[in-house]
Amino acid sequence: MSLSRLAAQLRQPAFRDGVVDLIGPAVGVGAWGLVTGVAMVKSGMPVGMAVFMSLLVYAGSAQLAVIPLLSVGAPLWVIWLTAACVNLRFVIFSSMWRSYFAHLPLRQRLALGYFSGDVIYVAFMKRFPEPRPAPEQVPYFWGAASTNWLAWQVPSIAGILLANAVPLSWGLGFAGVLALLGVLLSLLFDRATWLATGVAATAAIAAFALPLKLNILVALAAAVAAGLLMEAVDRSRHKPELLLVPADSVMPPEEREHVAAGDVVPLREERHP
Repeated sequence: MSLSRLAAQLRQPAFRDGVVDLIGPAVGVGAWGLVTGVAMVKSGMPVGMAVFMSLLVYAGSAQLAVIPLLSVGAPLWVIWLTAACVNLRFVIFSSMWRSYFAHLPLRQRLALGYFSGDVIYVAFMKRFPEPRPAPEQVPYFWGAASTNWLAWQVPSIAGILLANAVPLSWGLGFAGVLALLGVLLSLLFDRATWLATGVAATAAIAAFALPLKLNILVALAAAVAAGLLMEAVDRSRHKPELLLVPADSVMPPEEREHVAAGDVVPLREERHP
């Protein structure tokens, strides 16, 4: 993105809307980032590697999930599998964002993928519930994404650099749990997410005795299965609408998307001589 286009994005009202919508969740994200930064160094990771991981990975839940595995010397395949399972939700996010950003160049879509996050996804979908492109969507995304990125990176790097000066008596682990709970509750917006969260919590507790923190993988697998099952049940109950299409007309692109999603069944009129 050129500097002129970047400046134009910053002047958009939608950019400011994205910033405003993320200011509230940014407090919890910042606390989460601080705890993660401290935890990386306390687990024995060198400061330089921790900063590199924070900037490159930029995935708080995956970082927190693999830090205990790294500290106990877990096999590499367990670490990779854990991080991949934790980040499976981004596959769902990208499939939903495809309706909004599929027309953008690949380089810009890759940038959107790096800066995407849970709270950004929730705020974006609340602001733009209709799955169709609009001019204000990209500026809004960048406003939310820049706020979320700064809210994470600044406290995370501060925690990395000041980790050895932070005493364990401060109880940052508990503060991190509270921050995660705040972020988690902001993501629970429908029946499927509540069900998946409850199943994950139950599975994690039931499998707590497993070695190498494998209860995390069990919880993730159970949550994904519960979410997919709930989605399948909702789809089976959903009855598509009939769309009457005139004989000589061309179906608009947005209607074709609804047909592809199974929400609409087209019925074209026939012309008789």
